[in-house]
Amino acid sequence: MHVYDEEIEVIIDRSEEEYYRAAAKLITDRYNVYAQIYKERKSDHTIALMTLVDIALMYQKDRVRNDVAPFAKVLTSLTAEIESVLGDNK
Repeated sequence: MHVYDEEIEVIIDRSEEEYYRAAAKLITDRYNVYAQIYKERKSDHTIALMTLVDIALMYQKDRVRNDVAPFAKVLTSLTAEIESVLGDNK
């Protein structure tokens, strides 16, 4: 797998190859953005960490956006209320 300027040997499931390629591209693209901005002012290590934080932040925002627990709680409450009303009308 090619990530930024390095080949990394990985053993993966064939069914996940697409995800690994997309992940490597995301890392490379984000690293290039930070490298272009900070190359003369920050170390490669710091740029790599900035890239990692950027991607982790994207992940965390997606997790919150895709959290269905609050909706499940509301649906459970509404379902109980509807069943209660329907049960009273029998």
